Amino acid sequence: MRLDKLLAHSGFGTRKEVKDFIKKGIVTVNGEIAEKDKTQVDPQTDEVCVNGEVITYEEFVYYMLNKPAGYVSATEDNLYPTVVDLIDDYYRDDLFPVGRLDVDTEGLLLISNDGVLAHQLLSPKKHCPKVYYAKINGIVTNQDVEAFFNGITIDDYQCQSAELKILSTSATTSEIEVTIYEGKFHQVKKMFIAVGKEVTYLKRIRMKDLCLDNSLQLGEYRHLTDEELDRLKV
Repeated sequence: MRLDKLLAHSGFGTRKEVKDFIKKGIVTVNGEIAEKDKTQVDPQTDEVCVNGEVITYEEFVYYMLNKPAGYVSATEDNLYPTVVDLIDDYYRDDLFPVGRLDVDTEGLLLISNDGVLAHQLLSPKKHCPKVYYAKINGIVTNQDVEAFFNGITIDDYQCQSAELKILSTSATTSEIEVTIYEGKFHQVKKMFIAVGKEVTYLKRIRMKDLCLDNSLQLGEYRHLTDEELDRLKV
């Protein structure tokens, strides 16, 4: 890996800023002052220091984000701010959202640079469960529960069996939890439209065995714990 990339990915600034550090002679590799930003280093075996501080490089990073509405699940967009804009550590130019939440949907979103794990979680063949809490305009019935279990048809496509749980109902609205095993575009919203109802609020609360940390305010994030990461990788 190039020295300037290693420094940038380790949080020491942009590529331009770390090049200035190297020019100032405050970066060392194995005790020797680094002279070129293109110097190749091995993060696992070479000791790289900035002002005497040894760099600990993480090849892969994993963040749990409580996504707020108004942010698009992408790395760049012409209309909306993106979820990676919320990550202060976005000096890493390889971060991406694992999966998609609609721009008006809140809740659990994994941000990482681990493409292998992302594939394992998103591949339809893996049947990774995703659990949502929703407020519904309409009375959700046991017939809806059965319809979701049997597979709702949207856009001429029959969805896989979904688990619909009624939490509460009032005169005109319902609160539910639904577990799906796919990630079709606007899937939860379209499934309820198919049974004559409307989602007015949607929040993802779990993905596989990773549950949203309720202490995270909207827009806040934290590193996954080793235990959480191990559960995702099983």
